[in-house]
Amino acid sequence: MSTRSVGERIAYYRSVARPRMTQQHLADAACVALGTIRKIERGERGVSTDTLEAIADALGIEPARLLADRATTQSRVHAALPALSAAIAAYDLPDDGPVRPLRMVRASVEEAEAWRLAAQYTRIARTLPDLLPEALRGFHGAAGAERREWAGLLVRAARSADAAAYKVGARDLSARLIEFMRWAGPEAGDPLLEATTAYVRTETFFAARAHRPGLRALEVALDATPPPTTGAATAARGALHMRAAVIAGRAGDSSAADVHLTEARTLGDRVREDVYCGTAFGPDSVRVHEVSVAVSLGDEHAGRALEVARQWKPPTDLPAERRSGFYIEMGRAQLWAGRADAAFEALKVARRIAPQHTREHPWVRQDAATLRRLKRADAEDLSNFAEWCSAT
Repeated sequence: MSTRSVGERIAYYRSVARPRMTQQHLADAACVALGTIRKIERGERGVSTDTLEAIADALGIEPARLLADRATTQSRVHAALPALSAAIAAYDLPDDGPVRPLRMVRASVEEAEAWRLAAQYTRIARTLPDLLPEALRGFHGAAGAERREWAGLLVRAARSADAAAYKVGARDLSARLIEFMRWAGPEAGDPLLEATTAYVRTETFFAARAHRPGLRALEVALDATPPPTTGAATAARGALHMRAAVIAGRAGDSSAADVHLTEARTLGDRVREDVYCGTAFGPDSVRVHEVSVAVSLGDEHAGRALEVARQWKPPTDLPAERRSGFYIEMGRAQLWAGRADAAFEALKVARRIAPQHTREHPWVRQDAATLRRLKRADAEDLSNFAEWCSAT
């Protein structure tokens, strides 16, 4: 392996992936043009850091494994956490430095949002430690409407940073980033952004297993959210109801879960599936959450998840993080139903859609470890998967 070029390594890891990936599969998963993949594998062009990381993410391996002169290193996300922490620690006194025009920073924030929705956390980790201080400098140097827009960008940038921190288990940093969002949100003067922050804040309740307080917090946020008179306001309320249904399910409150899920369905039917204020919402997202609620409630409710899966699959234009989450939930439902093979297939589909999201998900580790103990067929494939996600 050590004598191979980067392109040869990519081709090798693509060929041994399970399920095996074609060049088209890799291009789709990495959000890279098919022609680019072909040229890289043939050695006809070099590979930028961005492209290398995207390809490694799609293959579910560390970028260093594709390079001849580097051993496998600590995750780039983990390596970026101290810089992210420092960025928000100095939120009131950011270091001096350049500030690009507002339109350019806005484009960078939008790019980070796209990476978050695609579960490309290493890209976020490399960019946000510089982007957050730059946006803080812009915010502190602005006034009026421009200052409010900078504040909105801070909320959106912090949300992307939080996604990377939360997914790799940095719960304390995630909580600090959410508090940062709660500080910046009122400065933006946009109640829909505050609804978005309330949606994200639920992570802290999930992490603490404080499900009933989390449900109360979401219900308070719903009371403060503008009425659904526009598409964005409808989506903001619907997303909060989706989140409330899931945390009610985690609390074992099936009645509250049903109420919030019904509200989410009603609102979801009023808008087309899209990303609103950084959150995917619409009929398909509600369907994904219906499965999540059923799995959260467990026991006799888990059959509902299997029933949904028999009739529906998330469309390919749904954000990768949302789609992979569906298959992770389905893996757990299949496992509970005693269908080990189907559970493993669901986890492999989740990995193929969003490798980083799948690898860092605690349920994936738990379920892979359980499958490894239960199964004997395809032992090598299952063992490789379990080692990939650090299942114990």
